[in-house]
Amino acid sequence: MAKDVLCEVKNCSYWSSGNRCSAEAIYVVSNAGTMASSASETDCKTFTPNHQM
Repeated sequence: MAKDVLCEVKNCSYWSSGNRCSAEAIYVVSNAGTMASSASETDCKTFTPNHQM
């Protein structure tokens, strides 16, 4: 398991100082079926917008 999960999406509810992700779990899916061949074919489903920004 990864010890540190980094995130640069500052309007995410789970974004923390130092570009850290504070979510309990991370859910990533492929936009191309069950396999992806590049990062651009993936999506973070953990993202929740922070409307207070």
